[in-house]
Amino acid sequence: MNEPAQTGMKGSTREAATPRAAGYRMPAEWWPHERCLISWPTVSRAYWGEYYLLAQATHAAVARAVARFEPVMVIANPGEGGNAKSYCGSDGIEVVELPIDDSWIRDNGPYFLVGPDGRRAVADFTFNSWGEKYLPFDKDAKVTRLLCEHFGWERFAAPMVLEGGAFGVDGEGTLITSESCLLHPTRNPELSRERQEEILRDCLGAEKVVWLKAGRTEATDTDGHIDGVCHFVAPGRVILHVVREPEHVDFENFRENRRVLDRETDAQGRSFEVLEMDRRTTTDIGGKHLTVTYINSYQANGGLIVPTAGSAYDEHALERLREIFPEREVVGVPTPVLAYGGGGIHCITQQVPAGVRP
Repeated sequence: MNEPAQTGMKGSTREAATPRAAGYRMPAEWWPHERCLISWPTVSRAYWGEYYLLAQATHAAVARAVARFEPVMVIANPGEGGNAKSYCGSDGIEVVELPIDDSWIRDNGPYFLVGPDGRRAVADFTFNSWGEKYLPFDKDAKVTRLLCEHFGWERFAAPMVLEGGAFGVDGEGTLITSESCLLHPTRNPELSRERQEEILRDCLGAEKVVWLKAGRTEATDTDGHIDGVCHFVAPGRVILHVVREPEHVDFENFRENRRVLDRETDAQGRSFEVLEMDRRTTTDIGGKHLTVTYINSYQANGGLIVPTAGSAYDEHALERLREIFPEREVVGVPTPVLAYGGGGIHCITQQVPAGVRP
């Protein structure tokens, strides 16, 4: 576990306090961004194997797509920054070298908070590599601290294991997560559901936590992250991944997710408007039969960057997303190798909200 909650400004610390007590709250993903963070795939991660070059090219393609809408900072392991620059180019993309183990910045990176005066801070939850599934992970567990020192962001250490793909917020006090992930015994076995909710309220400014049943069963690496099945579109509006086939392994879990949203209200007392998305596609890579879920996308400034698989279903999914996000330019990026690695576009991106610099 992390040390008890504390804050630091450029490496210094002061008297313990919670972000909520200090007036901070995590803004929604559609809050204006200063930039997007992306971690570069490391050559040492064995699971990329023969697809390491493709993984680099795919991360670069995502970075370039995001850079059309907002600046991008790529974090590369020391000695690998030049490689990242050669793939990404320099138009709106900056590369910095910091020690990392992996490329899933959504899960191990900083969770940004904004205060009533526009000042920003960071909630730093414990990262244990999705229940210690991939070793080592000590560098990834420290990258948030290093980024806070690099930028001078105030840092609040949170006493709980949490990954960024495991929850979503509406910026108005509502947080959605899944029981399959947060209550998994490899995360916080010593913390009750009620205690986890208390920490989420204190550290992210959540007023209400809505617990869906599960993410995708296929997502064994993450134990069912929420960002593969449900995203906030706006306060009170969510896009929800569903399946129609009763024989599908997730049919009952996804039906229960819908029932939860139908009976729950958000932190402001609003019923949820649920926009169903049943479009998905499969791809084969490295001997794996994988599902690409279009919901695992990134809301950039004025854009929506969507994973695609080069199948006939791609355009149908992009059209549905254009209906849901009429104010955004919807851009598809072929990313089957991210599914092979265990994630999607949302998993390799992390927004830095605009705000007042410290």
